[in-house]
Amino acid sequence: MRFITTMRPFFFTRIQYASGDWDTDQRMPSNLLNSLVEYTTIPIDEKEKIVQLTNNDLFRSPFCYLSGHKLVEFSSLERDNFKKYVENGGFVFVDDCNHDIDGLFAKSFEQEMARTFGSKALQKIPNDHPIYHSFFHFDGPPTTSFELNGWGDDLVHDYLKAVQINGRIGVLYSNKDYGCEWDYDFRNKRWLAEDNTKFGVNIINYALTTV
Repeated sequence: MRFITTMRPFFFTRIQYASGDWDTDQRMPSNLLNSLVEYTTIPIDEKEKIVQLTNNDLFRSPFCYLSGHKLVEFSSLERDNFKKYVENGGFVFVDDCNHDIDGLFAKSFEQEMARTFGSKALQKIPNDHPIYHSFFHFDGPPTTSFELNGWGDDLVHDYLKAVQINGRIGVLYSNKDYGCEWDYDFRNKRWLAEDNTKFGVNIINYALTTV
């Protein structure tokens, strides 16, 4: 499979899976799409697409987003489609809305990746990985306000994890809750001292240039 990303507008695809709660951070996609318009020349489709993990429309998307708070337990067909999609050039950005390495989403998703790709497939990526320099430059994953929420954890994750296929990231996994961090009306970015969606531009640019 080869995804054609030139000339075609980029569309943000959200994966719907049967377990857990997949429909999170509903304003985030339009915010990131606005950032692509603002900073890049990538043509975009303004409407988010929602695709069931069992649907072969998944294979039309070079970039997908998967998130949630609850259990992640793929059916055999969901697991087969996920694996086929990633191994054939697809990119999935997975974000734990709990920002908690010991939470239900984190534990169940990591177990699911072990079932799908093998027990050692999901690994930390170094903070000098090309994804941190694919458009803007970062010294590692930007911290989110949800990691410093004062709820008793105050846990900052100084790394991201990934499943890499033939030297490229196929699954990028975050416990940092970027989805909630970017879940606001894009018109409110003007009130920020620094646009916190810039790392999202890096993620999408990396996904589109490494297929």
